[in-house]
Amino acid sequence: MTEETEGSERGMRVDADLVRQLAELLSENELTEIEVEDGDRRIVVKRQVTMMQAASFAPPAPPPAAPAPLPAPSAPAAEVSPANNPGTIKSPMVGTVYLSGEPGARPFVTPGGAVAEGDTLVIIEAMKVMNPITAPRSGIVRQVFVQDGQPVEFDQPLVIIE
Repeated sequence: MTEETEGSERGMRVDADLVRQLAELLSENELTEIEVEDGDRRIVVKRQVTMMQAASFAPPAPPPAAPAPLPAPSAPAAEVSPANNPGTIKSPMVGTVYLSGEPGARPFVTPGGAVAEGDTLVIIEAMKVMNPITAPRSGIVRQVFVQDGQPVEFDQPLVIIE
């Protein structure tokens, strides 16, 4: 039995310093997995990544005020399709849309509000970069199609400006 124990100990020899170094490399380079082979020895180090950064910004952002304006202007949506409206501003990218600069702040635009050319309408976060979407012309915001913290697709209607 002593030979079995010694044999299994030989098979289970792990270089703890190497594992620590690999774990540090994972963290430093923001990797999720690293694998090293040396002859017949193979070490794989993995870590689970949780998407808490995006979630920490999104939950406080949906204030009760954002959904309230949306139902009132939904009647004009039945009259004019956003795809056919020449005043529709569409998303230029895939990401997460934010209606204000920070959680709890007033939205950039509201239905019925005036905007000037170059004013920020929404911010779309894509690949951890905040991209302001600006008004291409001055006008009145007729409808806001998105809610704060909502994922958006490329070419998805965001706002109508008339």
